[in-house]
Amino acid sequence: MTSKTLRLLFPQWQGGNNPAYHLGSLLLSYLSPESDGSFESVPVDEPTTELQAEVDGITAKPQIISQLTDAGALIKKYDPDSIVVFGGDCLVSLAPFAHLLNKYGDKLGVLWIDSHPDVQTSKQYPNAHAHVLGALIGTGDKDLVAHVSTRLNPSKIMIAGIHDPLPYEAEYLASHRIETIGPEKVKNDAKDVAEWVERENIEHLAIHIDLDVLDPSLFRSVLFARPGRGEHDFGDVAEGKLSIADVLNLVDQATSKAEPVGLTLAEHLPWDMLNLKNMLNALPLMK
Repeated sequence: MTSKTLRLLFPQWQGGNNPAYHLGSLLLSYLSPESDGSFESVPVDEPTTELQAEVDGITAKPQIISQLTDAGALIKKYDPDSIVVFGGDCLVSLAPFAHLLNKYGDKLGVLWIDSHPDVQTSKQYPNAHAHVLGALIGTGDKDLVAHVSTRLNPSKIMIAGIHDPLPYEAEYLASHRIETIGPEKVKNDAKDVAEWVERENIEHLAIHIDLDVLDPSLFRSVLFARPGRGEHDFGDVAEGKLSIADVLNLVDQATSKAEPVGLTLAEHLPWDMLNLKNMLNALPLMK
């Protein structure tokens, strides 16, 4: 029987409270190889520079919940065996990975390739893109967790590329016994991920790639490469240390042992393209 793959364009920007994520998502979809599989786009309001209001301590919560509901409905329509997601901020993985958990249960592992663990709650940070992995586990805001009917077992998670977690994050990872592999180990051989897959009897793999795991001096379309940034503009959180080759090797190691059924690309911030777009809008004869 032929496996069904759904490609999902999800230009959500409210979860990271950054309008630039919208264009980043569209460009990811445009740049991706052609496919004859199903394709859908989650309805997302055009970006605005207006301040996004907080509800229950979460930025733009009503818009986020509405988008998650729409994403879930589109996924249910196709009931895919595998999903590719073009994000958008990191919250775009919530509905697709929740679907894959329902389908594959404890045979599903999640490889979270990110400088950050995304296990915070509104008590630590208002932007929900930092809450998504915690919500998949079942912690955090009840309305986010409500979209996850089959909870993710922490032993089925490996976070790769993470370093220097915040105190709350470090405590959470330790208390939930979540496996991690730092940038240096990823660069050396990344064999830890293959060993984790075998140890946990993982047969299917959902892969989340937050592009900010990449070194901003090597890949410029990430948050930390924003032109004109100040040294302390981003709260001194961890910045990426990997190369594209490192990430591809890591994924190869993992998928040599388990079937990939989910792939999210998130947090693409194409600063030069955004600035060029704004320049074109301002030039004469363009409209």
